[in-house]
Amino acid sequence: MEYWQVKQRQSLPLAAKIIRSKRIIREWHDHWDNQIYISFSGGKDSTVLLHLVRSVYPKTEAVFCDTGLEFPEIREFVKTFDNVRWLKPGMNFKKVIEKYGYPIISKDQAHKIDRIRRREYNKNVIKMYLNGYMKNGRKTTCILSWKWRYLLNAPFKISDVCCEVIKKRPFKKYENETDKKGFIGTLAVDSQMRLKSYLQNGCNAFNKLRPSSQPLSFWLEKDIWDYIHQHNLSYSKIYDMGEERTGCMFCLFGEHLNSGSRFNRMKKYHPKQYRYCMEVLNYKEVLKWYPVPDLSVLPLFYRGNK
Repeated sequence: MEYWQVKQRQSLPLAAKIIRSKRIIREWHDHWDNQIYISFSGGKDSTVLLHLVRSVYPKTEAVFCDTGLEFPEIREFVKTFDNVRWLKPGMNFKKVIEKYGYPIISKDQAHKIDRIRRREYNKNVIKMYLNGYMKNGRKTTCILSWKWRYLLNAPFKISDVCCEVIKKRPFKKYENETDKKGFIGTLAVDSQMRLKSYLQNGCNAFNKLRPSSQPLSFWLEKDIWDYIHQHNLSYSKIYDMGEERTGCMFCLFGEHLNSGSRFNRMKKYHPKQYRYCMEVLNYKEVLKWYPVPDLSVLPLFYRGNK
């Protein structure tokens, strides 16, 4: 798929998007002979997905992963729905960050920081992450941002594996046990990673190692809210408390863009969880590393010199 095709589909009226999404849902259902489920997070996108799929196949099971990181309002909202299976991860968040590291900045940058510090890759890959050049001398965009290189000196572990351990593994286990294939309520506009996936696979990724369907990929956030209002759907009250994203409430990915607003709201509305983050998970020390220092004072290696 070309990018112009994505823009074209995103510009469709909501009524046309609904028709297209239902066709995608039917294709997925027929391909897997009704061995399907809905990945339900309790957020607005998956709430629309749940309603849309069940408008076509009412008995489709929804699956919610109770990671221990959800907003209390999300958990209570999920409890209002029937035919929802609750999963549990095999490791809690505290153990994950102790073993692997904190999820900060972004998955991509955390991944590079972790691999460079642990020397798990060969020297050529580490040089590529630091200098932006492959072994053959070709330039690549696969490079650790200069802005975040000072975190290579941070006195705590940094990693991108939290989502894999806490969320993906329980769903993979469920899929292996049931042989069901999931609907996921992600939008291409959410991130560059999701846009890239949509460009490569479309909505129904039949041929991925782990097949999945994203019937809402070409929807916009406005479409989600319009659908909710048009169908008079209930949604978690967490959105009325200032939250725009309802993923893991302890997650630090993207917090550098929020100027601390996420934790300011947590301190106001969820003081118990706030104290747990700051004191038990030691966020008060981790967050001190978010202001970017003068890169010139860092060692030459950490500044990416060859």
